[in-house]
Amino acid sequence: MGVYDSSFGEFSGSDVNQILERMKEEPLNELVVSFGRPWEHYMSFVVPRDLAMGEGKRPAVDLWGLLKGVVRKDPLLLGSANLMRKMAFENVERQKQGLDKKEFSSTQRKRAFMEAYTSSMKVVKYLARFAPVYTIYGNVESSNSETRRISKEIKFPLPFLTDDLKEVNGVRVINNRLVDFNGVKIGGLQYFVDTNWVQDFKPKEYRRRMRKAKVQTDKAKDVLRRFEEVDVLVHHQPPYGFLDKVGPMAPKHWQGKHAGSRLILDYIKRKQPRYAFCGHIHEGEGMSKIGRTEVYNLGVCRYKLITL
Repeated sequence: MGVYDSSFGEFSGSDVNQILERMKEEPLNELVVSFGRPWEHYMSFVVPRDLAMGEGKRPAVDLWGLLKGVVRKDPLLLGSANLMRKMAFENVERQKQGLDKKEFSSTQRKRAFMEAYTSSMKVVKYLARFAPVYTIYGNVESSNSETRRISKEIKFPLPFLTDDLKEVNGVRVINNRLVDFNGVKIGGLQYFVDTNWVQDFKPKEYRRRMRKAKVQTDKAKDVLRRFEEVDVLVHHQPPYGFLDKVGPMAPKHWQGKHAGSRLILDYIKRKQPRYAFCGHIHEGEGMSKIGRTEVYNLGVCRYKLITL
């Protein structure tokens, strides 16, 4: 197993249609391609070895360029959760100023939900045309119960992302699940709020948020205990202190702080998976090592190739 840097350059001008046709015909069992969150998900999918490996063991297919080439025809393809993020950060700033939480209109909340949902489905459906897709949820996806609650609050029926993903052939949601891919163990850890984040960022309603975070952290701890040792760990937020420093896009009083998870850091230190892939902190894009583990924050829709 090895990992190969992706090409982040401009679209190469390759014949996209020819590449896609070859990807349809080849056996899809050689490589896992891991993407940073273009729409708040984290996702991996499989492509043929001979297509992914060019001379000098470099990627022969410019996947990032391929996506950008299609995006020129459909700008929504890469996904977006900009409205949700803007609304959340606005209330964080208001809290810092001692102002009441802003209540957004039903129309605004519907638009924000549908922006994330629609782009999520477009990305997954597109990639599932060429290879099996594994995905975990980030911090804007809604479970069915959460979607029902939001629908009730805004008085508008919303689609169920969880149900609709199940209907897409070749897509598997691996929230808190293990996948055995040709003998390689891949663990998918769903996003959770770690108690250390609440301690460090001190959100409004601190006690309530801490109680909720403790429940989520204890659940994540149980999941990682069940995983035991894995070859690849896929998780949303970075491990604490690695590729997790908040940058200028966030509210001012968050900037410069570490937003990663101490629980994930502890697991990586103890179990030493070969690779760990995360996102969440877009500006933390890069690679770092924790012992023998290579940790990659894939930022926004970047990718790495792992040969199996």
